[in-house]
Amino acid sequence: QVQLVESGGGLVQPGGSLRLSCVASGSIFSIYTMGWYRQVPGKQRDLVAAISRGGGTNYAPFVKGRFTISRDNAKNTVYLQMDSLKPEDTALYYCNAQIRATIDGGSKPYWGQGTQVTVSS
Repeated sequence: QVQLVESGGGLVQPGGSLRLSCVASGSIFSIYTMGWYRQVPGKQRDLVAAISRGGGTNYAPFVKGRFTISRDNAKNTVYLQMDSLKPEDTALYYCNAQIRATIDGGSKPYWGQGTQVTVSS
């Protein structure tokens, strides 16, 4: 059984910063791309940022220059440093990871339960 657990969300004022963390645990052989998505009620879930196992990154245009994704492969952890936060960044942030659970199995996507980020004065 594989689990992704996010932490670090909360309430922050505009212009402030937060750092999200997501730890993968359980039966894991290898973790490939890890990423962060966000969703507001009534809208689709959007990609925020993704990072490959080798460290290559991809950002949504609306966070480029403000957010930084990183990962620690030894700890099965992905981070999202969010700076210069805006009210429109308010959303439920989800961690995603493409994981191979066993040496002879294929990989599939796993999701965390989400962590709320609220940007408001």
